[in-house]
Amino acid sequence: MQIVSTIVPIFTVIFVGWIARRNGFIPPEFLGPANRLVYYLAIPAMVFRAIAKASFRAHFNPGILAALLGAVFLVFGISWIWSASGRFSGSLRATFMQSAFHGNLGYIGLAVSFYFLGSEGLAHASILTGFVMIFHNFLAVVVLSVYGEGQHTARNRMEVARNVLGNPIILSAIAGIVFSLLGLPLPSIADRSLDILGNLALPLALLLIGASLSLERMRARTGPVIGAGVLKLLVMPALGFGVFSWWGSPPEVYLPGLILLASPSATVVYVMAREMGGDGDLAVATISATTLFSAGTIAFWLHVAMG
Repeated sequence: MQIVSTIVPIFTVIFVGWIARRNGFIPPEFLGPANRLVYYLAIPAMVFRAIAKASFRAHFNPGILAALLGAVFLVFGISWIWSASGRFSGSLRATFMQSAFHGNLGYIGLAVSFYFLGSEGLAHASILTGFVMIFHNFLAVVVLSVYGEGQHTARNRMEVARNVLGNPIILSAIAGIVFSLLGLPLPSIADRSLDILGNLALPLALLLIGASLSLERMRARTGPVIGAGVLKLLVMPALGFGVFSWWGSPPEVYLPGLILLASPSATVVYVMAREMGGDGDLAVATISATTLFSAGTIAFWLHVAMG
């Protein structure tokens, strides 16, 4: 029952975002500024506060992180072979691979972690997110550099690389880790300010995800969308869960990591595809499809782990 009461409200808000866009309450010109607000201010505030107020030594598990990075790298390799056997074009191959391993940790992963596991789970997931995001972005730049077909690819590679290094969620996670390791207290005014700003993050992020969904593009790229979805929503969390079970880790230890692995394709897949010569239509299609189907697959993995 806890799984249902967590997943249904999250995806209800996403559905409300989709309805709001179709009825003109969220116009297209609102999406860009609102997304920047969430990405550059609200989520970094939430992540920094969650980590800074927690004990890094108590919440960081190097074994869980190693399992996460291993699962991501294995799916990266599988998607490479899959796209080669399917003879995908360069831009299609680049975006297919990125959609298969690059998860929406900041919006979906952290939301499910918080609403299902509470503040402790959010702290665990936020610490893992900083490390995994760095790995995601590194692999994404590699594959787009090899297969991207943009006209200004070299310049765009440098621009994307700078954006990766300046990723606000990664930087806020690193800053929070420093605060936690040094035992620095958050002044009450700063704590409350970050709490107010961070509380904006998840509801607005979920509405924006819903407003960005495109059912039309999903139908146009059925084959690659299904392949990327299977790898992202089923194979990747299965690999992680297999390792966690083999180690005998209790669910309360590995659930934040499993939730991150089960997250749908990241919205930044479209941004990077557009900047580095990927397939923008496939990016929108896979983001939309995996977001919709992740309501069922995340619930499935939570049930498996809790069962």
